[in-house]
Amino acid sequence: MSSSRRTALVTGANRGLGLAVSTLLHERGHCVVLAARDGAAAREAAERVGERATGVALDVTDDASVKEAAERVGPVDVLVNNAGILLDAGQPPSEVAVHAVEETLSVNLLGAWRVSQAFLPSMVRNGWGRVVMVSSGTGSFTNGLFVRTPAYAVSKAALNALTVLLAQETGGSGVLVNAVNPGLVRTRMRPDAERLPQEAATDIVWAATLPDGAQSGVFFRSGAVVGW
Repeated sequence: MSSSRRTALVTGANRGLGLAVSTLLHERGHCVVLAARDGAAAREAAERVGERATGVALDVTDDASVKEAAERVGPVDVLVNNAGILLDAGQPPSEVAVHAVEETLSVNLLGAWRVSQAFLPSMVRNGWGRVVMVSSGTGSFTNGLFVRTPAYAVSKAALNALTVLLAQETGGSGVLVNAVNPGLVRTRMRPDAERLPQEAATDIVWAATLPDGAQSGVFFRSGAVVGW
C-alpha cells in the first residue's frame, strides 16, 4: 500500500508537535486526521495542513468522544498518540497533588490506551498498521526518571510499558507499536526548549512509516533504539 492511500490519525494535533507531525505526514502523501479536544481548532488546523487533511473532535479522556470519533473516521493505518499534559513541573513526588497525578495519567497514559483500543483492532484485521506513542526521556529508567516532574515521568514510564504490551499482543500481525522520545521540544508545554516541533516531527514520522519487518515494542530516539 502506498503512503498516498494510507490514513493517519494524530491526537493533540491542533498545535505544536502534533500539528508538525500531521503536516509532515501530509507532505509525505498520507491522508491525515487531526484530532483535538476542540473540534473547531482541529478543523482550522486541518485547513492549514492541506486538502487531504481533516479535523475531528476527540477528547482522549472521554469514552464517548473517542467512540464517536472512531465511528466518524473509520479505520486508520497510522496512529500517533501525541496528546499529553504536564501539570507538575518543579514539584517533588512527596508534595505533588494527587489530583494532578490522576489528571496526568488520565491523559498521558489512559488517553493513549483508550484511543489505541479504538483504532488498533482494525489495523490487526487489515494486517498492517503503525502505532507511535510520543513518550519522553523523563519516563526512562535508563535515562533516569525526572524527580521534578513526578506525575509526568510516571505517566510516560507507564506509556512505555503499554507500548511493550501492545507490541507483544500484535506481534506477527503486521502492526508495529513503538514509542519515541522526541527530546525537549519548543511547545506550549516547554516554551524554553531549543528543538523546534518540525525537527522533532521527523523522528515521530520516521517511526510511523517504518517498513514491514521493522522492530516493534522498542523505544526510539533520533532513529536509534534506546533503553527503557
